[in-house]
Amino acid sequence: MSDAVSRRKFVASAALTAAPAVLPALASSRGHTFGVIGTGGRGNYLMERLYVGSGSRVKILSVCDTYQGNLNRAKDRVQTMGKNTPQAVVDYNEVLANRDVQVVIIATPEHLHHSMTLAALKAGKHVYIEKPLAQTIEQGEEIIKAAKASGKQVQVGTQNRSNSLYGMARQLIGQGMIGDCHYVRAFWYRNSLPGGAPAWRYNVPAEANEQNTDWSRFLGPAQKRPFNKNRYFQWRLYWDYSSGISTDLLVHQTDITNFVLGKTVPDTCMASGGIYRWTDPDDDRDVPDTISALYEYPDKFHLNYSCYFGNDHFGYGEQFLGNEGTLEVLNRQVLTFSPQKFGGKPPAHIANRKELKVELPGNDNLAVEAHLRNLLDAIDGTAQLIAPVEVGQQAAIGGHMATLSLRNKKMVRWDEKARKAGFVS
Repeated sequence: MSDAVSRRKFVASAALTAAPAVLPALASSRGHTFGVIGTGGRGNYLMERLYVGSGSRVKILSVCDTYQGNLNRAKDRVQTMGKNTPQAVVDYNEVLANRDVQVVIIATPEHLHHSMTLAALKAGKHVYIEKPLAQTIEQGEEIIKAAKASGKQVQVGTQNRSNSLYGMARQLIGQGMIGDCHYVRAFWYRNSLPGGAPAWRYNVPAEANEQNTDWSRFLGPAQKRPFNKNRYFQWRLYWDYSSGISTDLLVHQTDITNFVLGKTVPDTCMASGGIYRWTDPDDDRDVPDTISALYEYPDKFHLNYSCYFGNDHFGYGEQFLGNEGTLEVLNRQVLTFSPQKFGGKPPAHIANRKELKVELPGNDNLAVEAHLRNLLDAIDGTAQLIAPVEVGQQAAIGGHMATLSLRNKKMVRWDEKARKAGFVS
């Protein structure tokens, strides 16, 4: 990038890029009818953002959850924000059987994504499916085929693609701001108070029991076990229902690296980690609290990923390390640019580039609202999906490769022709 980019212009660009996520939805008054399957923490949040960002365009007709407490809260949410009383059911098939429901949000544990998405498409619904697209690579491939055959719009919940800061990062890197980029550091660090509960040890409602928690429907295709409140409410900690870091956190960062730099699927992955932070012998969790993963892409590109739940000093973010500068996005709300100094003697085309910083507090909320609105626009035929199933599968493949490598202690290679991952001997 030969000309200087001033801070003033850069901040103005930020405001313009963020604007679509802030402006009220005026493009359509046709009204989209929704069903929400899974109304726990994430599902309840998505309902809120749907109302805040697109309230004039949507009506939630049906809510579904296997825990009565979540179901009651979701019903209250609709009555308060939507001003109507929804159908409230335990069996998601009742949502899909409701002919008045056009779109479904699926915000359930990962092991249920595959069966529910296929059933929703078969029922003729458009779908917003939380990431990861599915619990395995093979399941994701099935969903791609079903989505294509259905002709319905399917948006995967990798909402960073709708975050204005990542849109700016993509634009600036595309314009040459950091030069060639062959290396990215991505990280997600968390911590808890000394003696505190491990990550994802969410509070279990005191009133939850076998009578108001449909354990059988929660298990679905997973291994049959006796009722266990920890497994139900803290499902991210168990391989039966989740791959933890790999599919909850890492997929966001493989995905946004793909988006910003125009990548798709890595060639290889080598991952390691384990349970290092909480080692109480009575703790029955499966998934690691520590992971490092190294990805090689076929076009001379390297992604270095790390996650640790014992120190949050560096927070969450991605650092795009170009030969001429570094662009960093932190916590989904701060973007910085730093030009390379070259020992105080930078080439002429870099010398005028100034350090830049843009802060947009609360930008993740706006991104989720924009991501949901993008689905509505795609249904109306006024936009293309920003995270269709093919893109969601690319992100998920990176996560699944890390899980396979970590659990088997082997390098994993992606075979694009066969659409499969295999171990490197």
